[in-house]
Amino acid sequence: MSQQTIFQRIGGFPTFERLVNDFYSRVEADPELRPVFPAELEEGKRAQMLFLAQYFGGPDVYSQERGHPRLRMRHAPFEIGQHERDLWLGHMLAAIDAVSITEPARTEMREYFNRAATFMINKLDPGHPSLKVVRSQ
Repeated sequence: MSQQTIFQRIGGFPTFERLVNDFYSRVEADPELRPVFPAELEEGKRAQMLFLAQYFGGPDVYSQERGHPRLRMRHAPFEIGQHERDLWLGHMLAAIDAVSITEPARTEMREYFNRAATFMINKLDPGHPSLKVVRSQ
């Protein structure tokens, strides 16, 4: 018996669509994070929904339409520091809870988003600990 994917366990495309819509409604209401996103959000919403569905075991519609995800390259035009990462992650984790994704998928998705959000950082924030020089004795 094969194990179901997260895509299958949480309800497929309808759940991912609800997740992305909830996430984007939070982004639109966030005065700090909204400027990081393009003016027009609909294309991004669809792309994110298809990517997430594919990543979590659904059909490869994203790759068929857009090719390899190349997430860092696609996000390179947007300045993403630790603060933006934290805001983005907070909204995505809240969206997971809002659409009632249950365990163990909830934990698996939260872990993925934590890693992915960190991977997207492409600027260092002033005063961030990684900017401090540490000298060994």
